[in-house]
Amino acid sequence: MAAGDGEYTIRPLDETTWDAFAELVEANGGIFGGCWCMGFHVKGPPGSGDHRVQKLARVRAGTTHAALVFEGDQCLGWAQYGAPDEVPLIKNRREYEKTRTGELPDWRIACCYVGKGHRRQGVAGAALRGALELIATAGGGRVEGYPEPAESVPAGFLYHGVLSTFERAGFRRERQIGKHRWVVSIDVPAR
Repeated sequence: MAAGDGEYTIRPLDETTWDAFAELVEANGGIFGGCWCMGFHVKGPPGSGDHRVQKLARVRAGTTHAALVFEGDQCLGWAQYGAPDEVPLIKNRREYEKTRTGELPDWRIACCYVGKGHRRQGVAGAALRGALELIATAGGGRVEGYPEPAESVPAGFLYHGVLSTFERAGFRRERQIGKHRWVVSIDVPAR
C-alpha cells in the first residue's frame, strides 16, 4: 500500500509483529503516559496495572486488533480497531449513549497513533485504510470512529484520529459528541 513519500506495508498486530509494535511504543514513552494503547479496553483485574503486560496478553488471546503501518521492518504507527465489547471505553461515552438511536456498530476505530518523526506523512491515513481492509477480511460491517478536527486539539491528543483523515477514507459524519468529537461511520463489505 503506497502512502506519503514512502512505500508502507500494513500488517496486523499479532505475536509476529509484537516486537516492532513494542519498539515504537517504548520509543514514544509508552504512548500517552504509558497507555500502551490500552485506554479503550476494559482494564485487567485489580493490581494488574502494567499496560505492556496487559496488551501482550490481549495480543496472545486475539482480543486486541490494530493495523500496523510498516516502512521496511520499522513500525511507524497504527489504527486500533475492535468490536464494541473489545474497545468499549470511548471518550464522551455518556453523550454517545444518550444520542445513539440504533444498534452498536460491528467495529470501532478506537485509537490512531503515529510515532514522532513520521507525522504528516500519510501514516495515519494508511493505518485507517489498513484497518478497513482487515475489517473487510474479518467479515466487514458497520464501522464507527470518533475523530476530532485537527485544529481543535493539540496534535499530541488526537488519539481518536483526525476528522479529515476519516472523511478522506469515506466515513460520513453522523452526530457530534462532546465539544469537538464526531461519531463517523462507514459500511465495509466483507471480502
